[in-house]
Amino acid sequence: MDCAKIGRLIARLRKEKGLTQQDIADALGITNKTVSKWECGLGCPDVGLWPELSVILGAEVTQLMEGGITPNKPDSGNIERVRFYVCPTCHNVLVSTGSASIHCCGRKLEPLKVIEEQESPKIEVETVDVDYYITIGHEMTREHHLLFAAYIKSDRVFLTRLYPEQEAAVRVPNLGGGKLYLYCTRHGLALYRLRRGAKA
Repeated sequence: MDCAKIGRLIARLRKEKGLTQQDIADALGITNKTVSKWECGLGCPDVGLWPELSVILGAEVTQLMEGGITPNKPDSGNIERVRFYVCPTCHNVLVSTGSASIHCCGRKLEPLKVIEEQESPKIEVETVDVDYYITIGHEMTREHHLLFAAYIKSDRVFLTRLYPEQEAAVRVPNLGGGKLYLYCTRHGLALYRLRRGAKA
């Protein structure tokens, strides 16, 4: 570990948060001289302090330990770059519209990839008032079900969380076509195109 680099980062993040060395010391149960020592590059935090320090400074532990925060590329506003993430531990569903560093349950999540070759469920799209009512012919047992459906059109993302033993159906605004992403707990992410005539 490069203690000088880490120390400069700790000092920068501390100042961005408007904290003093004493604030950090009090939160961690150490002396302000220890924090000063880190910031001068004369030592690094003990292993047990990193998780709490990362929360205080609002930065990932790994990036703190590397002494540098890597910024994501600016979001160009292209909804086509939408990414979905599912935590394997708690099944939390997360969405980003550009590159992002997504973490859940203590681990970094990788964006889901669309699996091209899989059997398509029967998808029926009915127009109800100004909405699409989409029913998906997919089983919804605890062992094998759809976790979410996401409808994307123009600059909008409509995500519906689905649960076992409920109907595999979603109601979304009729925006004239668009894309429908479905995530199956057994087979992964699939993409379907909704055409203007409301057919998948």
